[in-house]
Amino acid sequence: MSKLRVLSFAISIDGYGAGPDQDLQNPLGVNGPELMEWFFPTRMWRKMQGQGDGETGIDNGIAERSFEGIGAWILGRNMFGPVRGPWPDYSWKGWWGDEPPYHTPVFVLTHHPRPPLEMAGGTVFHFVTRGIHAALEQATAAAGGRDIRLGGGVSTVRQFLTAGLVDDMHLAVRPVLLGSGENLWNGIDARALGYECTESIAGERATHVFIKKRPGADTR
Repeated sequence: MSKLRVLSFAISIDGYGAGPDQDLQNPLGVNGPELMEWFFPTRMWRKMQGQGDGETGIDNGIAERSFEGIGAWILGRNMFGPVRGPWPDYSWKGWWGDEPPYHTPVFVLTHHPRPPLEMAGGTVFHFVTRGIHAALEQATAAAGGRDIRLGGGVSTVRQFLTAGLVDDMHLAVRPVLLGSGENLWNGIDARALGYECTESIAGERATHVFIKKRPGADTR
């Protein structure tokens, strides 16, 4: 059975998963790139950029595993791009160029319809207007028994968490303070929702915290 998983999701030690004022120049918000500084030196990241070398330590190993066994992705609209409101046209095709890193069907939550978008490398963006449950249903069908990765952003992860739909999470906790932006945990009682920390691993530039739903704590 497919699981809905949050993997390699970076947050600051004060709980922020993105900085404020996201725009075309700041896709992760102001100071947001500090959250990803654990990932940028890894071999995995450099391979995704068409580059060689890169570090092969703990951070890299965990990042590589986060792409294994994934049959579909779910993204919030902000993760797809900075365009707001009705689509003015279909020229925006994501942050990633002609070949995004997903290589699977990707289901983008939005209030505004848009035709599916086929990209190089097997990525097809589907735009879902009927909410998180519809997106999960479609992603589960597309995943073919493999897992579904919930890519974010923060607001999207929070929606799925509060609905009890996330099966497990891997958070890359960076030793930085953002102070403002989008906070993952604000107002969420994850313990009451049935989640518990099962493991913590110190990497080179992040502490990797693994969270799972307790057996029998199905709040869906």
